Amino acid sequence: MSRPLLDPAWLAALQAGADQPPQRPRVPLWAGEARIGSVEPGLMSGLALRPGLVSPVRRANEDGWQVEGELTRSLGEIALALREAGWAHTWRDEQLAVTDPLGNLLGSVERAVVRTLGITTFAVHLAGFSIDGRHWVQQRSLTKPNDPGLWDTLVGGMVPATDSMAQALERETWEEAGLRMDQLTQLRHGGRILTRRPTDSGRGGYVVEHVDWYRCVVPEGVTPVNQDGEVAQFRLMPPDEVLARLHAHEFTTEAALILAQAGL
Repeated sequence: MSRPLLDPAWLAALQAGADQPPQRPRVPLWAGEARIGSVEPGLMSGLALRPGLVSPVRRANEDGWQVEGELTRSLGEIALALREAGWAHTWRDEQLAVTDPLGNLLGSVERAVVRTLGITTFAVHLAGFSIDGRHWVQQRSLTKPNDPGLWDTLVGGMVPATDSMAQALERETWEEAGLRMDQLTQLRHGGRILTRRPTDSGRGGYVVEHVDWYRCVVPEGVTPVNQDGEVAQFRLMPPDEVLARLHAHEFTTEAALILAQAGL
């Protein structure tokens, strides 16, 4: 099967769109000596927070906010205050890791507020191929809060604080596609992408996310079946159709970056 070619102008626009500065000014969020995120300047002072939970701080000629006390507990209080003030996304009761710039684990925070707090998140995706080189892709449910109805990789999801990358991949593969890892062949790590861009939620959030993606072959006769209600359909799509839908902006940004990196 011949490999279709990506439009260089489209690819350049995709890459530029995946690495954008905030639309509005933001200031650093600190925990100890580690910068863990960023917030809009007046956000913390506008929340109903108990005294001493956060403190204004100036470092390296930059004004910001310092989270005081045990980090997970303090971020939990901040998350509840953000929800009360209408600054939280869909509440998930799911904790995501909070790390320093080197990736060292410092604590965890409710998923609903990571974008508002500009906290770096981690995700995992699985690009599935048939033996003849077609793509197994999913269409996201129309009720998903993010990118409803867009096409995506076979499997994709965020890595909770309680999971390793391998555990998250195994769990997402079952929940989204109803597949067990031993049903797949030629599984290997494909690469890592980084996205930095404003959210489109209107809540002043900022995305900073590392996405590790894997590739595999889904053997003939093995068919993905959604388990969690978050997938509208799966399609075994030929490369030419994938390319056309990519150029028509019908895939999520993350999936488009991964498929461009994986090669059609």
